[in-house]
Amino acid sequence: MSRSARASYAQAVSAKVAAGAVRVFLVAAALFWLMPTLGLLLSSFLSPGDLNRGGWWQALTAPARLTADNYERLLANDTITSSLLNTVAIAVPATLLVLVLGAFAGYAFAWLEFPGRDWLFLVVVGLLVVPVQVALIPVSELFGSIGLFETTAGVVLFHTAFGLPFAVFLLRNFFAQIPRELLEAARLDGAGELRLFARVVLPLGGPAIASLGIFQFLWVWNDMLVALVFADSANPPVTVALQQQVRQFGNNIDVLAPGAFLSMVIPLVVFFAFQRQFVSGVMAGAIK
Repeated sequence: MSRSARASYAQAVSAKVAAGAVRVFLVAAALFWLMPTLGLLLSSFLSPGDLNRGGWWQALTAPARLTADNYERLLANDTITSSLLNTVAIAVPATLLVLVLGAFAGYAFAWLEFPGRDWLFLVVVGLLVVPVQVALIPVSELFGSIGLFETTAGVVLFHTAFGLPFAVFLLRNFFAQIPRELLEAARLDGAGELRLFARVVLPLGGPAIASLGIFQFLWVWNDMLVALVFADSANPPVTVALQQQVRQFGNNIDVLAPGAFLSMVIPLVVFFAFQRQFVSGVMAGAIK
């Protein structure tokens, strides 16, 4: 074997070894990252007595201890089940409103001419840096005066208001990348602005809209601060309901573990259901 052939063979072996080491590291990192989720899942299937005697890892050596009794008690807990439904009633409208309003506003800022457009867009960009905590007290006073405090509608409006600046900023920048010639050709064919928006802009902006919807849904679903302040204390979202369980029953792990895992599974299902659109939106934004 010639010297050049031996060098090429050594380089190929080194590349395979390096790639294998990277794969091993990524698998180890993924397992380490998933370990808390695995622990929560196994804890949700262990009885309180078994959890008091040891950690969740005992289920790996004694799988016969796993039981679904915790989930049966969870479904019998009216506070948790109603809080899940209330969370859906908040997250879905808050996500849809942000998507619809953000898409219309993003298209207007990208392709419509109107007085003060650039200045208004600067205001929208400036709202991105406003923290939620700053608005809690003034919005609480406003909602109290108009009867929206401790209502589902109030929580939805708050999430919609704070989700719109990012939505408008993201969608405006995405829509602005659409070729002008494509829009002009549609206008020459007689398409009005609404038809142009529905038939051309929305299909092209589908990946970005799907990505925005995933982010907004996850943010609203996992929110606790806004729900703790504005939601009805008698019928709170699941994050507040689980927090109340901790406060009232410090060792109520048989309800907390399955409740926490169930509240985590629903956003995961939404993410994996729209995973392809999410990846497309991220790749499109990176390319453009």
